[in-house]
Amino acid sequence: MNVSRIDLTAVLMGLAFSFMWSSAFASARIIVADAPPLTALAVRFWLSGALGMGLALAMGQRLQLTGPQARATVVFGLCQNALYLGFYFVAMQRIEAGLASIIASTMPLIVAAAGIVQGHRPRALGVAGLAAGFAGVVLIMGTRLSGGVDAAGLVYCGLGVAALSFATLAVRGASAGGGNLLMIVGLQMWVGAAALTVAAAVLEWPGGVAVDWSVRLGLAFLYTMLVPGLMATWLWFRLVGRIGALRAATFHFLNPFFGVLTGAVVLGEVLGPWDAVGVAVVAAGILAVQLSRARSA
Repeated sequence: MNVSRIDLTAVLMGLAFSFMWSSAFASARIIVADAPPLTALAVRFWLSGALGMGLALAMGQRLQLTGPQARATVVFGLCQNALYLGFYFVAMQRIEAGLASIIASTMPLIVAAAGIVQGHRPRALGVAGLAAGFAGVVLIMGTRLSGGVDAAGLVYCGLGVAALSFATLAVRGASAGGGNLLMIVGLQMWVGAAALTVAAAVLEWPGGVAVDWSVRLGLAFLYTMLVPGLMATWLWFRLVGRIGALRAATFHFLNPFFGVLTGAVVLGEVLGPWDAVGVAVVAAGILAVQLSRARSA
């Protein structure tokens, strides 16, 4: 009885995380329509980082980090917060939120493929999952390119996913031990904020910062800062602590579905039949890769 309750709780946590994480693409598209993307993202990370570190200090956490923690803070701050999200915020001035979420969901496939290059031997299920995942992405890209999607936006998304994949590979062996979890999250955000501020000063500020202030923009900014930013990150680490990293990672296979769904509901984006097929194939591929890794472990 108790086991069933714990399993149900983990499932609900995983579903909530995937939805919150995926919904960020729709709220980001609202933000970049009314504000410069790099400036908006830098402000978001300065505020989110301050809030996270303030809560961490109130919980008794310290600024002292272990060596692996410090390395992870810098690498993820630059690669995830600055490069990955920076490229994505710029890209979503050009492409739809649903498409951006599908491209982002290929990160686990890229990391798994890199493991094969490094000599790891996956099970047949893992190989099939990689093939299916990339086939689904090719299907979606081919459909969208033939329909006139912005090629530069796709390139920006690709660069962002590459940066996130590099960060994942670079710190994969680093220990998260030593506590200070919320402090690390806040510090990562400030590392990204500093890099994005420099980029915004060079690329956006010389022409003047034009913001179309509205309630819609304020709500989207607040939602992005608190829900996908802080709450989803905190929930993710709680989920990993409850059921382990490999099992928790399987919930990422829902990201393409939730990303396309929120784009359609919130922004009115149109989902074609081949897009739906591609989303299903990508999701199945990611799930197969994660299940293969779990069985190997």
